[in-house]
Amino acid sequence: MSPEAWLPVAFVVGYFLGSIPFGLLLTKSAGTEDLRSIGSGSIGATNVLRTGRKGLAAATLLFDALKGTVAVLIAGYFGGPNAAMLAALGAFLGHLFPVWLKFRGGKGVAVYIGVLIGLFWPAALVFCALWLATAATTRYSSLSALVASVVTPVFLWWFGHPALAALFALLTLLLFYAHRDNIKRLQAGTEGRIGQK
Repeated sequence: MSPEAWLPVAFVVGYFLGSIPFGLLLTKSAGTEDLRSIGSGSIGATNVLRTGRKGLAAATLLFDALKGTVAVLIAGYFGGPNAAMLAALGAFLGHLFPVWLKFRGGKGVAVYIGVLIGLFWPAALVFCALWLATAATTRYSSLSALVASVVTPVFLWWFGHPALAALFALLTLLLFYAHRDNIKRLQAGTEGRIGQK
C-alpha cells in the first residue's frame, strides 16, 4: 500500500484508538459510580480524580496519552509523517467525540500530550513544563492546559516544524472548544482549583 493510500486508514485507526474510553472502563471495572454522572461528566483523568481514586486517575492519564502516541507511531511506521499527523488528528477527535458514547468524550489534554510525544517529544516536555508552572501558580488545571496549548504551536513553528505547528494550532482550537465551560467558569471566578474539595 502506498503512503498516500495509508492516509485515510491512519485517520480511521487514530479515531478508533482515540475513542477508547479508558477513564470510563477503568472506573467501571473498579466499581465506582458512572463517571459521566459526576463532576463535569467528562471521561478524562481530571474527572476520574473526582472519584477519589488517584491511582485510577493516573492510569487514565497514562492510557489516554498512550493511545495518542500509539496511533501516531503505528501510522508513521506504515504511512510516513503525513499519516502520523492524520492519525494524531483522528485520535484527538476520537477522544473528544467517541462514537461509543454518543460523541461525548473527554477534554483531550492527555491525548494532546500523547500525540506530541509521538510526533515531536521535545514539544511534549515544553507543554508539561508550562502546565506544571501555570498549575503551581494558579492552581487551575484547565487554565494550565489552555496556556500550554497556546504556546505549543508557536514552539513547533519556531523550531522549524510548520506542518506540525498548523496541526497543533487546530488541536488547540479543539481543546479550547472542549474547555468552553471551563473558560466560562474561569471568567466568572467559579472554576474549581486543583486540590479543592
